[in-house]
Amino acid sequence: MSSPLSKPQIIAHIQKSLNYTVFDSKWIPCSAKFVCLGNFARGTGVMQIYEVQHGEAQLVKEVEKPKPIKCGTFGATSLQQRHIATGDFDGNLNIWNLEMPEVPVYTVKAHKEIVNSIDGVGGLGIGDGAPEIVTGSRDGTVKVWDPRQKDSPVANMEPMEGETKRDCWTVAFGHAFNDQDRCVCAGYDNGDIKLFDLRNMSLRWETNIKNGVCCVEFDRKDINMNKLVATSLEGKFHVFDMRTQHLTKGFASVSEKAHKSTIWQVRHLPQNRDIFMTAGGAGNLHLWKYEYPAQRSKKDSDGVEVGVAGSVNLLQNVTLSTQPIASLDWSPDKQGLCVCSGFDQSVRVLIVTKLNVA
Repeated sequence: MSSPLSKPQIIAHIQKSLNYTVFDSKWIPCSAKFVCLGNFARGTGVMQIYEVQHGEAQLVKEVEKPKPIKCGTFGATSLQQRHIATGDFDGNLNIWNLEMPEVPVYTVKAHKEIVNSIDGVGGLGIGDGAPEIVTGSRDGTVKVWDPRQKDSPVANMEPMEGETKRDCWTVAFGHAFNDQDRCVCAGYDNGDIKLFDLRNMSLRWETNIKNGVCCVEFDRKDINMNKLVATSLEGKFHVFDMRTQHLTKGFASVSEKAHKSTIWQVRHLPQNRDIFMTAGGAGNLHLWKYEYPAQRSKKDSDGVEVGVAGSVNLLQNVTLSTQPIASLDWSPDKQGLCVCSGFDQSVRVLIVTKLNVA
């Protein structure tokens, strides 16, 4: 029997109250700094940079922007530049140099409505190929941008004529393991999950999980697709094994009900792709580990390979707030360090222990 202390512990190291609604928080790679994005009550956007020093979060810089900022990513920048790409309530995609964040280094009117979600690949030494940014919006479209190309997206996934436009809540890159291959996964308010193959410019797979899809994330962006986690409104999440795609059955998956409230976000541990954290609407965090089955695929009655899903174990959970935790980001450099922010207008730096023995 293992003692409770041998399990990973989630420790709230620093808590900082903010005077605005914070939507996203991200670690700045190769630093002890993080950035918070959100909006002031007066309807303007805000970007704040904090540095962790002596157990405190010190405000380094604050800039106000005309429009509330919903989401950000460092995924398409180099480790030297560390520019952050953001999506705002007015549908703009901006890229900022955090050393001089007053004027964007790149800007484009990406969508007609709010940019709900953003992801980047090809930067930070993660994923082969061009640096690209994907945005998903309330206008129903998912667009891929190359910051080296000014005004038009390199790919635009939108509903066909006559199709209902669904609110796209989440987007994520994956399968970027060589110069040619790359996929984008998008989740929508009606439970649709769509996997777009950017190499062939085609819809590779789609499914519906019966509930609005709040977050999708591949366990790694820069490998042959391995696993995808999708979280939903009713406290359920699904882990899809992306190695074996069956013609009619698609990908094998396991689903788990974490709790009754919405799972706003999922983030895989950068140092171990089988451990991930979900952030919930009741102010809680759950740390999970995926266990692979003995065999990841088997032959069906027709002799065709079909995937076999594994199982999910809860390693630890903690309640930090009475309000939803809407964003979470692991430090890419220090295992177990993460930052999360919620609708209680707080940002927290957490330390998760014993991840190497989990």
